[in-house]
Amino acid sequence: MRKKMVMTAIVVLIAVPVLLLIIWWIMSPGRIRTYDEPESLSKKFVMDINGAPNGFFINSRNTDNPVLLFVSSGPGTDDYVFTDKYKDMNIEDDFTLVYWDYRYMGIAYDNGMNVDSVNMDNLLNDTYTVTEYLKERFGKEKIYIMGFSGGTKIALMEVQRHPENYYAYIGMAQCVTDSEENDTLMYNFMKEVFEKRGDKKELKKLDDAVEHLDSGNIKCKDWYVYVDLLHKAGGGTIYNKTEFEGIVWPVITCGCYTLKEKINYITAMKKYRTTPLYEELSGFDYRKTMTDFDVPVFFISGEYDYNCPWELAEEYCDVLEAPQKGFYKISDSAHSPLWENPGQTQNALREIKEMTLYG
Repeated sequence: MRKKMVMTAIVVLIAVPVLLLIIWWIMSPGRIRTYDEPESLSKKFVMDINGAPNGFFINSRNTDNPVLLFVSSGPGTDDYVFTDKYKDMNIEDDFTLVYWDYRYMGIAYDNGMNVDSVNMDNLLNDTYTVTEYLKERFGKEKIYIMGFSGGTKIALMEVQRHPENYYAYIGMAQCVTDSEENDTLMYNFMKEVFEKRGDKKELKKLDDAVEHLDSGNIKCKDWYVYVDLLHKAGGGTIYNKTEFEGIVWPVITCGCYTLKEKINYITAMKKYRTTPLYEELSGFDYRKTMTDFDVPVFFISGEYDYNCPWELAEEYCDVLEAPQKGFYKISDSAHSPLWENPGQTQNALREIKEMTLYG
């Protein structure tokens, strides 16, 4: 009897993971949005850009619309997963929307990844090449470029280098500085939330994760704990969702990646943290170093975004010089307003298009 029970336990231990893997595989067809209109376009592909694989998701109901290049977050994190999950986000009605997985990330991951080649110089050259490719493919003199979170660092630098290529720059969840000011705004938000909840446990974790400076500012000592607490406080990737709910579960359950692509997605994210780019994108304050632009500049922030605090984006908008500029604070959203409150965000993008393309 005991031997039979052991054998049954072994079979269950083997069968359950296999069954879960089969279910996960079935849930991962790797399909993206498609449309009925004959002038529409839905493409997912990888191509060589400057000697490295780059990935693209293109959605458009009408390819006569202006092109919007979406520079992914992280850097090193593909964001099409949110478009797959949040069905009400439909800016492809107004733009030919191009999600770009830059070299070796997302669907462009390769086991032979040249980690050292992932640096700012190469990423900026890639951005230029991708822009030229899109201009030629869709017959456009210029395109729009939108950076999201960590992708704002790359996109912002590119519009300064080649303003002639863009109708406007749009920064969603704009990175402004990684100084103590950023950490302090995050801390004050989290502290207020946890105090209102009476959550002494999270308050203790919060104070353990920071250093209180003589200036009165806060310096983060453990970024991963800090961001986990931020999600618990409601100011993370998706308003009032934990990191697992807001990021991990959508990646696991999305249909836009195959099972292999999901595994590569995670692998690429981890490897990006070992690249030269990861270090090059630290120690910045764009309010001091990047304040003059030859293209219109617009920022879109969620009212509860304290990953990239909206107050800093609004201040940055006030101090920079550009032909046109504007700041949009989107209600009922945190770090990802495009998907959290698509209606309000799409209205902002339509307004930007009207001002810069036709006005």
